[in-house]
Amino acid sequence: MKAVPHVDGSTRFDLCIGVDYSGAQTAQAVLPGLQVYVATVDATKQGVGEAVAVAPPDGRRGWSRQSIAEWLIAVVESGKRFLAGIDHGFSFPDCYFSRYQLRDWDHFLEDFVRHWPTHRPGVTVDDFRKGNASGVARTGPNHARRLTECWTSSAKSVFHFDVQGSVAKSTHAGIPWLHELRQRYGSSLHFWPFDGWEIAEGKSVLAEVYPSVLRNRYPRDGRTVDQQDAYATARWLQTAEQHGFLDRYFSPPLIPAERQLATREGWILGVV
Repeated sequence: MKAVPHVDGSTRFDLCIGVDYSGAQTAQAVLPGLQVYVATVDATKQGVGEAVAVAPPDGRRGWSRQSIAEWLIAVVESGKRFLAGIDHGFSFPDCYFSRYQLRDWDHFLEDFVRHWPTHRPGVTVDDFRKGNASGVARTGPNHARRLTECWTSSAKSVFHFDVQGSVAKSTHAGIPWLHELRQRYGSSLHFWPFDGWEIAEGKSVLAEVYPSVLRNRYPRDGRTVDQQDAYATARWLQTAEQHGFLDRYFSPPLIPAERQLATREGWILGVV
């Protein structure tokens, strides 16, 4: 499937979305670590506009993981084409697939939500990490990393909890919402790179990002670290789309075996 070229000033996306994530507390808890910024893509490519913070719906004082998922659903249903970069792992290392005999990413998602239903009301990631919860027996070693994490200088394993810079809790909290979106809108959303490395015409895209490598590219201007991470993600995606170099990041320089591996493990957009 061929990527849609940039011709006659056209763009593939109307919006670029940056989501800074948090795996703290419950899926319904309002958390300062959850931030959403949006940048509009200018089809004329005359300039790059600002990314703006999105206010939580219904006058709420902040975002919850559930409200972010509901907002993304509303964006899908609006018909706007978007590229959303979300700050948590979308999958696990290949050793996990082998250990639990998982065929592909869809099988992984189904298996994960059975053992880590962290989207359910009133439960936390830690509830499934401790005691006799199902998640205790369904995990991996904290040193196991995906190939994309090995290609960065600081990314932690998705199994490495309770350390500075960890994405483990966010990942375990966020994956069930990917499954929800997959179940409801799998035909109109492209989950990159699991649905392929090239983006079909008309598809909106969800991709994993690593804001630590982006946040210092833009002045802070009074934003918190979490706000800056969401802002920088939206701005970088917007800039890459409008100036025509996003395709090089959608197709990182991987040999065939690595590319096949990454269709199970996922890849961080921007790591090349």
